[in-house]
Amino acid sequence: MAGDGYKVDLSALDNVIKKLNGIIGDLGKTSQDTKHKTYLASGALGFSPSCEAPFQEADDLAAAHGDMKTYLESVVHHLEEVMDDFGAKTKRAHGAYQDAEADTASAVNGAHTASTSSSTAGSNASSTAGSMSGA
Repeated sequence: MAGDGYKVDLSALDNVIKKLNGIIGDLGKTSQDTKHKTYLASGALGFSPSCEAPFQEADDLAAAHGDMKTYLESVVHHLEEVMDDFGAKTKRAHGAYQDAEADTASAVNGAHTASTSSSTAGSNASSTAGSMSGA
């Protein structure tokens, strides 16, 4: 049963974390772009100076642009939250697996050291006893 365990590739988790950090960085740029680089000036889509009423379709398009800009900002914000959460959980999992691996290695080394020292102590005791009986 001891060989039926599973193995976690920590280097693969490291790669996931690096890729997530790259995506999060790109999302930060995207977030700034959606907030500051999508501006539509009033009247940019048309205005009829000869009419007293503004060009209604231009106003409708400007309003739709504002709505879409707000929607994109919320989508990017949600993606940032999801990626941050996934990144934090991945880092915690990596740390937990790393700690478990270190604990296992320590336990194996401790058991190996204990068995080596007990066999050494046993041979020392028998050699000491043998020399004392000869005295």
